[in-house]
Amino acid sequence: MLLDPLLPEVAFVGRSNVGKSSLLNALVGRRIAKTSGTPGKTRALNVFLIDDSHYFLDLPGYGYARAGKAQRAAFRGLVKHALRRERLRGVVWLLDIRHPLSTDDQAMQDALAGEEKQVLAALTKGDKLSSGKRGTRERELREELGLSDDQVVVTSAKTGEGIDDLKEAIAGLISGVTK
Repeated sequence: MLLDPLLPEVAFVGRSNVGKSSLLNALVGRRIAKTSGTPGKTRALNVFLIDDSHYFLDLPGYGYARAGKAQRAAFRGLVKHALRRERLRGVVWLLDIRHPLSTDDQAMQDALAGEEKQVLAALTKGDKLSSGKRGTRERELREELGLSDDQVVVTSAKTGEGIDDLKEAIAGLISGVTK
């Protein structure tokens, strides 16, 4: 699928129920993505034109238990296609700060490493932990993922924590300038 106009793209990927739609809405300051209390609602690639300057590609959540074999295979194909897009500048990988990496998260880590794309890890639901636990979990996940400090941002769509930092990091991906 060729998008018109040709602009830089940033993909958003994460487990079902990680808060992807809420984070997208917080980043743009308005409701662009439909939120739901039911995981696995996003089933297709959603494309959002942001400020006439770039696109956000919202991929379906992975790891949804009720998804059948065919759906999981289709998801893998969609992710592979999205990661190979010529105009893709990077990926915002959402991980719930409260949970250890799942088998699906580790498979996504391998897929992202295999495509050699710039990755930002947005640790969602930061408001659900005390500040001490948040710092500990951020450090643990950063080390486990092998990412640098500037590639990991603790966020909360609810409180707005980390949203400006993530916007700045995404702008760096789009411009090709990373810290």
